[in-house]
Amino acid sequence: MSTETETRTLLLGTDDEFVREETGRRGAIARTRGERVRLVIAHVFVYLAAAVFVAPLVYAFFSALKPNIEIFSMPPTLIGSQIKWGNFAEVFAYGPFWTYIGNSLFVAVAGTLVVLIVSTTAGYAFGRLRWKGRDAVFLLFLATLMVPAEVLVIPMFQVMQWFGWVNTYQALILPFAFTAFGTFLMRQFFRGIPFELEEAARVDGAGPVRTFLQIILPLSKSAVAVLSVFTFLSFWNSYLWPLIVTVDYASLGTLPVGLASFSGLTGTRWDLQMAAAIISMIPTTLLVIVLQKHLVKGIAMAGLGGR
Repeated sequence: MSTETETRTLLLGTDDEFVREETGRRGAIARTRGERVRLVIAHVFVYLAAAVFVAPLVYAFFSALKPNIEIFSMPPTLIGSQIKWGNFAEVFAYGPFWTYIGNSLFVAVAGTLVVLIVSTTAGYAFGRLRWKGRDAVFLLFLATLMVPAEVLVIPMFQVMQWFGWVNTYQALILPFAFTAFGTFLMRQFFRGIPFELEEAARVDGAGPVRTFLQIILPLSKSAVAVLSVFTFLSFWNSYLWPLIVTVDYASLGTLPVGLASFSGLTGTRWDLQMAAAIISMIPTTLLVIVLQKHLVKGIAMAGLGGR
């Protein structure tokens, strides 16, 4: 086992240990009859809440398989008179849907990478390094969370226009690269890592950059996974800013903008719009499934105030 792996295991424990700890904790909850009753009631509420959230997705999926004229038929039905799997293929013939998917993937992936680089380095500077005025600058930076995004739309557009970046990928990505949320999340996680590890690295001759890259970052995979998922979803689902800053929708339009293209002067193809919405959910669903282990662990550790 490498030194880095040993250090990580000492600090965070292995994934199996984490799962056993959580399982033992849940098992300890149900030791008495009253606790078991409360656990059953809690599970019932959780399943009901899950059903409330899943029901619109189920209705959207079956609506994507209906003929367009039956979407709003009365009385409403879950399944139409015929199953039209061809709606999913017709989405790609209706407009440049592959272009929308490619643009959304590029913007979401590039935006997530930029946010991770900025947030981890800024979080390390605010959380681990000592410099004059650090806390005051961090509070000022954190105060930007209270400014609604809608208020910033016009100033950001004017800045993009001043740089000549309107209708470019830079305009879709860079304005949201410096997020106070990401910096705050990473700072809080970094501050939970024992300072003895950093001091030991300095004794071995490691500088701040090497300590950040070889000690801090490898111990922060769970927090990075949480920030990656949230950031990817934010870029993937963004509608207002791409709609404003993009002029040529056929070449630079993203998926949310493309979904609006199914509505026109001659009516709305609700069946195709539902099918396109289902297709647009696939990448984000796969991302959550792949990072599920790190995501659950990162959220659980954030709830405990980090380690």
